[in-house]
Amino acid sequence: LRADRTIVLEAVKKDGRALQYAADDLKVDSMIVLEAIRTWGSALKYAADDLKADPAVVLQAVKGNGCVLQHAADDLRADPTIVRQAVQQDGHALSYAAGALRKDRRIVLEAIKTWGPRGSALEYAADDVRADTMIVLEAVRENGRALQYAADDLKSDPAIVLEAVKKDGRALQ
Repeated sequence: LRADRTIVLEAVKKDGRALQYAADDLKVDSMIVLEAIRTWGSALKYAADDLKADPAVVLQAVKGNGCVLQHAADDLRADPTIVRQAVQQDGHALSYAAGALRKDRRIVLEAIKTWGPRGSALEYAADDVRADTMIVLEAVRENGRALQYAADDLKSDPAIVLEAVKKDGRALQ
């Protein structure tokens, strides 16, 4: 029954996690995988490698859950369009982006804005981006504790530290 296309399609329409139980030959079926992604963005994790390398499939997946970028093929983790979409959905996706895109200031800024209170995308940015005053200021305005990921000379910049402690007094740690 796990190889029955009709049954598996119905199952993933209800819950995309059902894709993990499908027969391997159905995990290459883009219609089934896209339906699974529609109901559970992380379903990309269970898709066949060919679909993890399909830009249309991966783009759809990261729109629902940016962090599924970790399951995408390496060349798509280096694709600016896909990574930008992923970080717009969840800033943490920057941690799965290719190194070259961690240097892209626009992508890092998008990630900073969508990361939320639990951390900072600055942690995963390239060193030269972590030394960029404007980016660090934006990061500490979002989360004061992002100061810990700034380049050393910026950690002692009074204007940046002031912005950090305005957001979170614990930034002085």
